[in-house]
Amino acid sequence: MKNKVCIGYHSAKKHPAKSFISFLKSILFIVFCTATIMGSTNLEGQSIFKEIPEYPFLRNDLNKISFPGKADAFEGLFEKMDKIFFQGKGQINIIHFGGSHIQADLFSNSFRNNLLTFHPGIIASRGLVFPFGAAKTNNPYNYITSYKGDWIPVRNIHREIVKPLGLSGIAIYTSDTSAEINIKIRNSAFETYHEFNRIRIIGHSDSMSFEPILKLDGLFYLNGKFDSLTSSYLFELENYTDSLSILFQSNDTLYNPFVLSGIILENDFPGITYNSVGVNGASVPSYLKCDNLERDLQLLKPDLVIFSIGINDASGDNFNPEVFKSNYNELIRRIKNVEPNCAILFTTNNDSYRRVRRRYYVNNNGPIAQKAFFELAEIHNAGVWDFFAIMGGLKSMAEWEKVGLANRDKIHFISPGYRLMGDLIFNAFITEYVKHLSTQ
Repeated sequence: MKNKVCIGYHSAKKHPAKSFISFLKSILFIVFCTATIMGSTNLEGQSIFKEIPEYPFLRNDLNKISFPGKADAFEGLFEKMDKIFFQGKGQINIIHFGGSHIQADLFSNSFRNNLLTFHPGIIASRGLVFPFGAAKTNNPYNYITSYKGDWIPVRNIHREIVKPLGLSGIAIYTSDTSAEINIKIRNSAFETYHEFNRIRIIGHSDSMSFEPILKLDGLFYLNGKFDSLTSSYLFELENYTDSLSILFQSNDTLYNPFVLSGIILENDFPGITYNSVGVNGASVPSYLKCDNLERDLQLLKPDLVIFSIGINDASGDNFNPEVFKSNYNELIRRIKNVEPNCAILFTTNNDSYRRVRRRYYVNNNGPIAQKAFFELAEIHNAGVWDFFAIMGGLKSMAEWEKVGLANRDKIHFISPGYRLMGDLIFNAFITEYVKHLSTQ
């Protein structure tokens, strides 16, 4: 029998007055969007869009989503958004793949926050998270993780993958009976916080040697239900919370390690769940090493997949765009096997430099990769957000660095730069959504 959660958790029932306020806000939102559609198509002065600072190198006039092929999948996505915004029903799952830009979850979190503050009451679950600290690497700021015990990491960038990997592209494993994982969501200024009442731990131990249990308020413990098809444990709570502690119990003396490859935080609220999936140094082939990617995708069923993988593929002298596209074709095939109707959005690589013997040289692969992304988009009827062009094209990374938006390594950005990226892609995405509304 499940132990009852008593302390530190609260009921998720909506207050009638708050529900009525959300209804009124929905009406105002419809009126405002209608005014936007009927008025000028110029973004300037329209408060549903983020204000973009002016820089001589920034091509805000190019900030759009292009569709070299068909855009049918996006129309289906926008219809689901209509249902959420105007009826308060349904959930949308977004998965954003990438490397270090996405593991840090600054760019993706900026886009996430913009989407979730676009309309009142559309914050669904936090979705997929991972305790990066236990893997001895950087953790996103928007949730806190801590751990106890000895954990060994496995990443999809490793030459040899000693434990099977899934959607996260990273895993940790342990045989330590004192092992523990703690996660707490950093609640922001949202009306509805990222609280959850279901926790799915993706992981297993051979012969069920080790099993995860939840520690609740330090007083109660809860066992999960194991699903062999997804190799995951589902924990259902009676109330909502924003934090969790996972312990591990040993069932025999074999001590087969428990392999943890992801944690999904779920709730029943209507809205948008934005899952960021990034591993430092990852390329497209890195995700092809994840044998359980399709299995894990079954748990999320994405409506939109955003691909920001490519900066590591195009970093060296041997970049081959045909191999690059072939790898992407295989990755997309695996995703479409699970969710054939999901929309796909490519973001082109940012401009970057290569460091050779303490000197920086322009990476001339940028325009080559840019062309490959457009060719992929045409093949797969996907959208392209051409950040390479928007940021100013070749050699523009040095300009971003000069004004305090990019890192000295001329590959990564710093927080203001990533926030600007999130504002730009949000404006481009919402522009397409407003176009959709204008045809209704």
